[in-house]
Amino acid sequence: MFKIALTAFLTLAIVPPVMATSGAGCLVVVNVARNDALNMRARPSANARIVDVLPPQMHGIIHLDAACRPASAPWASRWCPVTHYNGDRTTKGWVKARFVRDSDCP
Repeated sequence: MFKIALTAFLTLAIVPPVMATSGAGCLVVVNVARNDALNMRARPSANARIVDVLPPQMHGIIHLDAACRPASAPWASRWCPVTHYNGDRTTKGWVKARFVRDSDCP
């Protein structure tokens, strides 16, 4: 019995975590005019290539992939690594923290 429990524990311990597709961990676009959009960048820089465009209230699912950084900077100055799911399209990139807020994933 102990061997079965230990084997099950070790098997579960080496399985990589699954990213949430519902519940906490998503973001919504804020502080962007309705006729404008948030640019998702390839790197955490305003000079980086734009990889996607996120209009407020019409952007699909934006999943926060890790903590926004650098942690030592004020919140509005941080960059957040995200994955954008919109229909069949998935894009990875970075958004400025001041333009997103926490939200439950649908």
